[in-house]
Parts: sequence; C-alpha cells; structure tokens
Amino acid sequence: MNFRKDLIKKSESHTPMLRVFLKRGSYVESVHNVHAVICDKKGRVLMKAGNHEHQTFIRSALKPFQAIPFISSGAYEKVRFDERVLAIACSSHSGTKNHARETFKLLWNSELDVNQLQCPIPNGKTSQLEHNCSGKHAAFLATCKKMNWPLDNYLQGTHPLQIEINRRISELLKLPADNLIAARDDCGSPTLSLSLSKIAFLYAHLSGSNHSELEQISRAMMRQPELIAGEGRFDTEVIKRAHGQLICKGGSEGIQCLSKVGESMGIAIKVEDGSKRAKHAAALHLLKQLEWMTPISLQELEEKVLMINPGVQLEVEGELRFQEK
Repeated sequence: MNFRKDLIKKSESHTPMLRVFLKRGSYVESVHNVHAVICDKKGRVLMKAGNHEHQTFIRSALKPFQAIPFISSGAYEKVRFDERVLAIACSSHSGTKNHARETFKLLWNSELDVNQLQCPIPNGKTSQLEHNCSGKHAAFLATCKKMNWPLDNYLQGTHPLQIEINRRISELLKLPADNLIAARDDCGSPTLSLSLSKIAFLYAHLSGSNHSELEQISRAMMRQPELIAGEGRFDTEVIKRAHGQLICKGGSEGIQCLSKVGESMGIAIKVEDGSKRAKHAAALHLLKQLEWMTPISLQELEEKVLMINPGVQLEVEGELRFQEK
C-alpha cells in the first residue's frame, strides 16, 4: 500500500476503536478495547483507530530513547561500539544467561559493579542482572560514570542523567521539557505520560531520523533482535521476521510500538485494560492491514505468539482509518 500521498488531513476527534475478542468456541468470553495511531516524523497523524490523544504511560517503550545519552556522552564508545551492548540497553529481556552476560559485559567494560544496579532482583532469581530492565540501568550507570555524575541516585528525576534524557526527548517531541510528566516505573526508573500520537511520533523518529544516535539505536535493535526481548517473545520474533524492515518494542499495561524502517512512520498501540495478548493481536492485525510484513511471516507470528489453548482464539475487529477533512 502507498501511504506517501496526501495523508495529512484533519480528523474528527474520534474514530472507532479496535476491539479484540477472546472467543471460547463460538462464544465471546472477553473484549479488549484498543486505541492505535500512526504518525510521521513531523508529528502528523496519518491514520488512527480510537482516540489518538489518549494519554498513557509509555512504560518500557521509552527505553530506546533513554539510551540516547549513553551514546552522546561517549560511554558507548568506551565499550567499543558493541551493538550487542547497545541492544541490551534498549531491551526488556527475559533474564537468560545470555542477557545477563551482555549486561555484565556493559558494566565490566565501564568499570562498574553489579551491586551498583538499582533495579530489583526478580522473584526466584539471584541477581539484578536477571531483571528485564538491567541493560537500561547498566547504560544509565555507564553514562553517569563517563560524565562524572553521581552513581548512587541515578534514578531520581532531578539527577543530571534524567534531566538530559528528558531534554533529548522534549527536543524530539518539540515540547518544553517542563511539560513532560514523569512517574516511577516498576524498575524504579522514571517513565513518561504522553499522548498516543506523541509516542507514535517518537517511533517515527526511530525509524528514519537525522539523529545519529537514533540511527545507531535502531540498527542495533534490528541486528540483535534476540537481545531485545528473547526467543519466542513478541518483539524479538517480529523484528526477526521483518528482515530489517521493522522495529518493535512493547511496554507494560498494553503498550506496543512499531516503526517502519526508512519510512519515518511509527505506530503506537494502547489496550485500555492493559492486556498483553490483546496488544499483540492488535499489532499483527494492523501489520496485516498496512502490508508491512509478508503473509507467511504474519502467519508464523500468529502461530508462535498468539497460541492460547485448544478451542480458544483471538479475533480483531476494526482498522486504522485515514484522516478526514
């Protein structure tokens, strides 16, 4: 499909939401309501379903942008521009030995100690390295070490690192940094409350930007998909099967983001009730509508990540609609 024609049009305040149905046999057991929007890197809303101004926390989908100072500070250069290290900094990984090893490597090459990580130890685990946000925290510490910023309070909103992260994000969004609303994420790091269109705007930058840091981040995510989430997990499987065409990064409470590489377009999805299964189903439904993946790849993804139980299936109703005058 060609989305490079006259896409920039005024819209009504709302278009119909997507609806994801969980069906047991032929009966609907649960219904999830979903907002979605696609934007370009000028911040223009191209297509949407539901309310594109729906306000929500971006959660872990913020991680690629929180990694910008890791590069601009020179901390990434200190670890010899290792793409695997950069990918783990952007990840919500599954805590495997491989993931823990990459996080440890980031710390070791930055002359830091595991005990300096302030993410929690997951239940049933033995180390902070196994926390899904450990890579982000390690990159935070490496940046602080390079910049001679304090290491013991790097998660506080008034810390120079967090101020710099907000400054860089506000530049991308063309918003004053003081307008950004932050709150504590589950790992202790700040996350931001943004409209869904602003989240899509960020991901449009990630897929086609003049910012060298974002180009390096997107390249690392595409080339190291197994580090972004893990074998069998949605983000990793989408990136692998898109063959360099898509970036995929989710967040808790029903957040899913996608970028079309080289096209400067980003998608942001929010499931109102926070359902993970619904955001994955909605994302595949929209990828099918937009023809951003081959039918074979989509079928493989559906079989790999949407399998529930025999006799139970997910169905999605609705579509992204062009803006209307």
